[in-house]
Amino acid sequence: MERTGIIIVAGGSGRRAGGARPKQFAFLAGMPVLARTINNFAEAMPGAEIVAVLPEQHIEFWNNLAARFDVAPHTVAAGGAERFDSVRNGLAALTSDPELIAVQDGVRPLGSAGMIRRVAEAAARHGAAVPVVEPVDSFRETEGVPDTEGIVPSRIVDRRRLRIVQTPQVFRADILRRAYEAEYRAEFTDDASVVEAAGHPVCLAEGERGNLKLTTPEDFTIAEALIAAREEAEEAQTTTDAEHL
Repeated sequence: MERTGIIIVAGGSGRRAGGARPKQFAFLAGMPVLARTINNFAEAMPGAEIVAVLPEQHIEFWNNLAARFDVAPHTVAAGGAERFDSVRNGLAALTSDPELIAVQDGVRPLGSAGMIRRVAEAAARHGAAVPVVEPVDSFRETEGVPDTEGIVPSRIVDRRRLRIVQTPQVFRADILRRAYEAEYRAEFTDDASVVEAAGHPVCLAEGERGNLKLTTPEDFTIAEALIAAREEAEEAQTTTDAEHL
């Protein structure tokens, strides 16, 4: 595997998740969400440099919080006004001259090591890769403006042509750095959109439905259940292995 740098963007305020603290610092199964995300990548990519990008006003809080837990080695950089600025600051904070760079949402702590490595391998082959899953809901596109009867015109969208985009989004370092030399534009909603605007195509890799972005209180409830199920499965496997010794 190529040398990899990991930028974990955790600059959100977390208002939709509720609670007194931003969701990246909220506890999930007894550990801060951000700590789980960092540890997840340290396990999937041993030896990779990890930079966590945080709101500047929360860096001291995070350092104090992280000291209470077993969190993999990482450095911290201050975020910017937009996610674009935060990723750019994360790029500047990397010191190991990686060949690949993965950009990860700080509040996606549940992606498997297999999925993370799969996206990185696709990026190594194609230069840019993002994990995606097929939608299961139906979609309608609206005009956004009600008609004279107060009805918003809409039409069905063929969901077979749609994909839900996740992170990590992984890129060859030279491609990502060159793309982030651009000026910020409102249509830059993720790193893939920045790289595409710079003229490089993006490969779609297989994501995971369990790779949740924790946004609402309900997401935390689902994530707790997923962690409990995984731990139960691991315990059962350990017992089975012991019985066969």
